[in-house]
Formats: sequence, C-alpha cells, structure tokens
Amino acid sequence: MAEELSDRQRAARIRHELSQGHARAEAAQAKVLIDGFIAEARARGIEPRPLKATLLSGHVVKSDKVGWYLRNNHSVAIDVDGNYYTMTVPGGLMERVRGVKLEPTLAPLVIGRGGRDGETGDLKEFLAWVLAGEIKQD
Repeated sequence: MAEELSDRQRAARIRHELSQGHARAEAAQAKVLIDGFIAEARARGIEPRPLKATLLSGHVVKSDKVGWYLRNNHSVAIDVDGNYYTMTVPGGLMERVRGVKLEPTLAPLVIGRGGRDGETGDLKEFLAWVLAGEIKQD
C-alpha cells in the first residue's frame, strides 16, 4: 500500500512540474506582449496610474505599484516593469491603513481562463483595449 501511495505522489509531482513548466512558458510569451504594450502605451502618452487593490472584504486600498488595469473591474493589472498582478488580495485593518505590497504572478495568455462568459479573453485583446481607451483606468 505504501508503494502505491508513493507512485501516486510521484505522479502528482510530475503533473505539478509539467503544469509549472507550461505556466512559465506561457508567461514568457505573455511577457513579450506586455513589453510591447508598455512601449506602445509610452509612445502614445498613456500614463500609468497608481494601482489600487481590493481586499477580500471588498475594501479598496492603495498598493505599492503603478501601472495599468487590464479589466474594467480592476481585478488584474500590469506595472511599469511588465509584472502581472491579481488585484484582489487578502488583508485586514492594517492593510486598509497602510496599503498592500503586491506580489506578481505569472502572466497568462488568456485572462480569466475558466471564468464566466464575457470575463475571459486573450491577453492581447485586453492590452489592445487599454490602448484604445476601452478599459477605464480611474
């Protein structure tokens, strides 16, 4: 029985490693798109804004980043260095007072994968919508 469990654990580890490798490869492709977006935004004079995060409690708080939101509900954003962030974060009273320090995540090529209809799409489309002024930044 212990050997069977060990086989399952090995299989789980292999699946996890493959998944992580795929996520890193996808993030590398996304980084190329994001870097192109940043260059185009700067060329067009589309200025980055201080980014605000939403706590799980629903309170909106300041963050330590400046960049652009990729969705109108401000749930994802990129900063001026091309890092990708999920803008809904844990926190309590202290975060409401002092703000939050955001941690970047691997950027996907499809935003909202597995989400509800109308809330998903290719990263490339969301970046184009920001350039076209279709994503509110304030």
